[in-house]
Amino acid sequence: MSTTTLLDAVRVVKENERLAALHYAEAAQAIHNSMGQKLFIELSEFEKYHLHQLTALEKSLIDTGEFISYTGKTFPLPPKFEITAAEEHDRKSVMKIISEAIEREKIAEKAYAELAGQISNPSGHRMFMRLSEEEHNHYRILTEAYWVLNDLGIWKWTRL
Repeated sequence: MSTTTLLDAVRVVKENERLAALHYAEAAQAIHNSMGQKLFIELSEFEKYHLHQLTALEKSLIDTGEFISYTGKTFPLPPKFEITAAEEHDRKSVMKIISEAIEREKIAEKAYAELAGQISNPSGHRMFMRLSEEEHNHYRILTEAYWVLNDLGIWKWTRL
């Protein structure tokens, strides 16, 4: 990520989170399986949470020059049941949606890790490392969903 200031970088990742939330909300509408919809709705809500936290950070940096305290968020537990993918009308497009989401999460994880590496402030460093870890968790959940759907034909994901 090539930006000139910390505020520029925060604004870039804020926009990335806004777009991710939008893409995940659209994906939830494109998927016909209720478990797949739930996964993408949860991802959309998580990215909205990140956007809200980054907005608070931006405001704090502008107003006081200080980082905010960020404790993170836990991904909710998935439903306990499995649903066959037979009700998914276009499995190839669903696999493409998941693949694109996986790529999006890899990019976000890397961007936050890079930011963390450039910040000497302990609170700021911890915040961006936690954001990177949360995006990595999303990557793992989506990767699992992709392979289970591909290999077994069922929607399944776990909180890793």
